[in-house]
Formats: sequence, structure tokens, C-alpha cells
Amino acid sequence: MKAFYLYFILLVSYTSIAQTYSPEVEAKIKQVENNLFRYFKIEGQANETIKQRMALYKIVGLSIAVVNDYKIEWAKGYGWADSAEKRSVTPETVFEPGSISKSLNSVGILKLAQNKQIDLYTDINNYLTSWKFPYDTTSKGKKITMANLLSHTAGLTVHGFLGYEVGDTIPTLQQILDGKRPANSEAVRSEIEPGIKHMYSGGGTTISQLILTDITKQPYDKWMFENVLKPIGMTNSSFSQPQPKEKQKLMATGYLKDRVVKGKYHVYPEQAAAGLWTTPTDLAKFIIETQQSLKGKSNKVLTQQTTQLQLRPYIDSAVGLGVFTDNRNGVKYFSHGAGNAGFSGYYTGSYEGGNGIVIVCNATDVIGLRNELINSVATAYQWKGLEVTESVTKKEVKLSENKADKFIGCYQTGTNINEIYKKGNTYYLQAAANPWQIHFTSDSSFINLESISEKIFLFNKEGKVEGLRRIVLNRAGDSAKKVEVLKLSKIDLQKFVGDYKIDEKFIGNYAIDEITNSVIINDGVPFLAVNKNTKCKMKFISKNEFFMTEDPGALYTFQIDSDGKVSGFTGNDGEKSVTLRRSK
Repeated sequence: MKAFYLYFILLVSYTSIAQTYSPEVEAKIKQVENNLFRYFKIEGQANETIKQRMALYKIVGLSIAVVNDYKIEWAKGYGWADSAEKRSVTPETVFEPGSISKSLNSVGILKLAQNKQIDLYTDINNYLTSWKFPYDTTSKGKKITMANLLSHTAGLTVHGFLGYEVGDTIPTLQQILDGKRPANSEAVRSEIEPGIKHMYSGGGTTISQLILTDITKQPYDKWMFENVLKPIGMTNSSFSQPQPKEKQKLMATGYLKDRVVKGKYHVYPEQAAAGLWTTPTDLAKFIIETQQSLKGKSNKVLTQQTTQLQLRPYIDSAVGLGVFTDNRNGVKYFSHGAGNAGFSGYYTGSYEGGNGIVIVCNATDVIGLRNELINSVATAYQWKGLEVTESVTKKEVKLSENKADKFIGCYQTGTNINEIYKKGNTYYLQAAANPWQIHFTSDSSFINLESISEKIFLFNKEGKVEGLRRIVLNRAGDSAKKVEVLKLSKIDLQKFVGDYKIDEKFIGNYAIDEITNSVIINDGVPFLAVNKNTKCKMKFISKNEFFMTEDPGALYTFQIDSDGKVSGFTGNDGEKSVTLRRSK
């Protein structure tokens, strides 16, 4: 899809603040900026720059801070905070990167525990006064604790939140937790018994927010600023939702893949789970305070003992209280990723040595660039364990058109269907929202620079392509079979045309009255129109099964009655299936 804002501006308009660093630090910055590398590298191809990679990933604005030896070594901004206003990203630009909020929320909750205002291992209903969690038989008599909420081991529903458009009616926390209008998410309830395993739940974090306000009798944003953010020095950060008008000139605008977020950003009353507005510099201060507290050299909010508790895995070996933990080749790190409507981010810090990096963007699909930046920073500073992986160099092979064209087609693994196609003289794999260029490494294999898997084509006895297998980190991965895209007759297509209604109350976190689905035909081509704003081309692999290139992870199946009438269709992404019934 075409974005109506022009990403090409990024190629000529990258700016950063005019801040002076020592020659040694400037050299490190240049090394990071000019040497982004991925898992695969084409022989003879130079490492690319931040500017080039942002343009490829369609990232409008990016901000970075690097922590070295317990100090903020440098911070820079790239691209636009708002491309239409020609507002550049600076280290003072605030972003709304989402779930990183959970790490700071956990500091606030742990401060309450440190002050003996709450017991981390007691039934949460002992502290909830404005609402009570409705236990049912799913919990099998077990009680949910605050430690469960912070470590995502409470067994609760609602992974994340959509936020609300500026100007929408904002629900109360109680309405959100019960899934009642105007909330746009389902009720937070038990899905499995607590204490069994890690199961990420922003809904659980929202319960912890309500507990904090019930105990302190103060607005969440005010209490968190005075007791957590301000003491750490995060004075450019705030949990206020929405932000006050005087802050808006410092706020980045959120961008989705093909448009600006309506109203420029979403409002998140689920502040603890997703509502923090912040800068990489402020998050770097949080990393440093955590590292120094862990050493017993600072206690601006938490004592050494409480910080140790936060970073100690709880039930799951990779999850602490509000943070994720990782032991990379003997070096331990704590981290958290994030994603809101039009924003994303990531931070990580070492337990020892005082190293860390913070990355935030006003874009949603940035995992590839994030890993490349981590690689580049870790290489420049020679930090052990932090690099995602070493680069593997492959020699690109030029195939004749006859050889390469036979690979064109669709490849299915379960409900996931990827498409190989040619545009001009270049071949692409549509494996995500953005197409990945194919680089052939032999007459039967290829790589994509955005992926860590090499793909090997599979042939039958007659030499016809019948599928492909993924090789991930030198290990055989899953395989996909080649499937034919059918061209249905006008009569066959016409019977699918119409509107379809979702049977369930929610699809994911979307309420049903926010989604309308219509099958339409334009110039003989079938499309599924969602909310009348988005049209996705339907590609049939049987007379009643289709997929959409824009949504490669889901397979859709029409239900056809015995008399040949279409009654509805079901979408399946491998984890959840949703049925839509044809409107009368």
C-alpha cells in the first residue's frame, strides 16, 4: 500500500541535535551509524547506514541512547518526529513506546511492597477496593498475587490494548477490566490457573494499576511521577493520558504502515501497561539506576534487595517482575520491548558492567532494525553477549529467468502462506507486511536480508518445485508446500459477494462494531474490504479457501451449505479462529 506521507523524504532529511561529544565518542557514533549488519550479508556488500535501513523499513523517526560504564555516553535523534510539520527527532522528543511502561510500573509496585503497603504474595483482592477480581473455577481455588501480575504468571486474558482515538470517550479502569462499553477490549479474566506458566497479559498489569490507585488514593500518573520518575531523574517522562497541550510540540506523531495514526497518537487509560511517554535518555537513566541499585550504590527508589527481587526470574526462567531476563553467553541482561499504535521501542541493560541501549521509533515494524542497531552498538563497544548474532556472508548467484521463474508461486505452512513474485527483474518474498527481496545463493536456495533463515527449494522426482524448507541458524526448520492460486469464474466469485458479521463479541481485542467485512469485486478481482478503508486482494487456493498477501499469517475458509449458498467464512491464524456469518 502507498503511504500518503513520503518516506523518500527520509533519504535527504535526516537530522540530529547539534551536540558535541569527545572525538572518541564521535568515532563510536559514526561506527554505529555506518555499520548496521544483519544475520546474512551478501559477499562484497558494505554494511549499511541507519539512514538506509530506516528508509527500507519505512521508519519515519528514530531516537537512540547508549549507556556505557554506568553513564549515558550519547543520545541522538534521526528522521522526523512529524514529517508533515518538518519537526525533526531530537533527544528531547517524547515517544509513546507502549509496554516499556510495565518496567516502570513494576518499580512503583515494588516501592509499595518495600514500604510494607502491599504483600507481593497475597491475594490481590485484599488490596482492591474499587473493583474485585471475579475468580471462577478456572483458577482452581488458587489466588492471584501481585508477583503473578508483574511476571505475567497470573493466567489472565487480554495480551495488549488498542488505545483510543483522540476525542473518544475514555473508559474507566473498571469498565476496561470488565470489558464494558466504551472499553474496546474484552474482560480481563482467568484463562488458566495462576502460577503455572508465563502468559503475557497487559490486562494483568492494568489490575496492578488499579491496586496502586486504590492503595495510594492518588491518580496513577501523579503518584508515579512523584515517587518513581522524578527521583530517577526521568523528568521528561509522564504517564499522563492524554498529555497536556503544552507538551505536544515535543511529542512524536505515530505512523502505521500506510498512514498517520488518526489524531497523531492513541490515548491509553491503561497507563501501567502502555501509557508512558518518554525519551531514550530518560529510559537510560532508569537502566543506570537499576544497575547501580543492583550493586548497592544507589537507592533513589528501590533498595538493592528489592532491585534484586525485580531482576530475579519468577516461575519462568526468562521473566522477572516487570522485566525480561536473559543470560547471553554468561552475560546477564534485563530488557523490555514495546509497541503502541504507531510507536515501538526496546531497551536492554547489563546486570554488570553498566552497559545498555534504548531504541524508540514512531513506527510499528522495527524488529529488524532494532536487532541491527544492537549488533552495531555491541560491535562498536565490544560488549560481550549483547550482539544478536554474528553476520554470515553468502555469495549471491544470478539465475537465468527460466530457472528463477519456476519458483514463483505461493507456499503454505499450516495457515501461513507466503508468496514469491517478480517485479521488473527482481524477485520478492511476501512474508510480512513489507516484501523481502530474494537473493539466490544457489540454483535451489535463497536468503532475505530481513530474515535469519535460508530457504531451500524442494523438488519432486520429475524436478518440479513442490515446496521449500527453512534452515534457521544451520538447523532444519519447517517446510512449506507449493500451492496453486486459482482463478475462479465470475459465477463462483459472485456467490461470495456481500457483508459478513462476526459471531463473537471480540476478534482479538477488536470489538465487533468496529469491524465490518465485505467481499467486493473490482474489475473481476475479489477483495475483502475491512471498515471500508482497507481492501485486501483475495487469492484462492481452492474453491472455498483464500488468503491475502497483506495478511500472510491467516487462512480463510468459506462455509457453503448443501444447497450451494455461502453462509459465512472462518479466519484462522494458527492460534485463534473467528467465524463471520453472512448478513441477511
